[in-house]
Amino acid sequence: MLILRGAPALSAFRHGKLLEQLSQKVPAVTGLYAEFAHFADVDGELTADQQQVLGRLLKYGPSVPVQEPSGRLFLVVPRLGTISPWASKASDIAHNCGLQSIQRLERGIAYYVAGNLSDADAEVIAAELHDRMTQRVLGQLEQAADLFSHAQPKPMTSVDILAGGRAALAQANVDLGLALAEDEIDYLVNAFQGLKRNPNDIELMMFAQANSEHCRHKIFNA
Repeated sequence: MLILRGAPALSAFRHGKLLEQLSQKVPAVTGLYAEFAHFADVDGELTADQQQVLGRLLKYGPSVPVQEPSGRLFLVVPRLGTISPWASKASDIAHNCGLQSIQRLERGIAYYVAGNLSDADAEVIAAELHDRMTQRVLGQLEQAADLFSHAQPKPMTSVDILAGGRAALAQANVDLGLALAEDEIDYLVNAFQGLKRNPNDIELMMFAQANSEHCRHKIFNA
């Protein structure tokens, strides 16, 4: 994995606003600097010309002075196991510019926070800097290599409601994070007992997503 520093990520206005926000939450914060950090999953080594092309592609951002980073690093990256929209577009552009050896480009923001920070302070700061649904905070640039890790697909499993009944599905609801309502659990138990077979985890996940409040707006009867 290649690590490439980018331009400052915050305009002067956004920098001042975020610094004020962090200082209110954690009085120990005395300074802040943020810059884009780029990570490239490369098959082989880039030539000097290719490195120059890549450098030009990654030259963007607010027109503010570059600083030498200092302070505690909070590296905000896309949630591990996902591919961000920026990565998809940037990787396509790199390929169109002849950089075929780049498997994928990804981007994060490296926040450097100055001050005598405790671990508790760091937790508060991290919560302010990222969206936990779509992002992850890392403590070292090298940890971004996990963005490019490839997990092996897990085998399909089933939930034994024929033997375990409703309790088995209720436990699977917790283990798989399905967020099924009580009436939905009852519906599924009755449906699969009527079919005389157990549901697999794929069927349960599909039901949970298609029948979720996000998709159907059941509360508002939409």
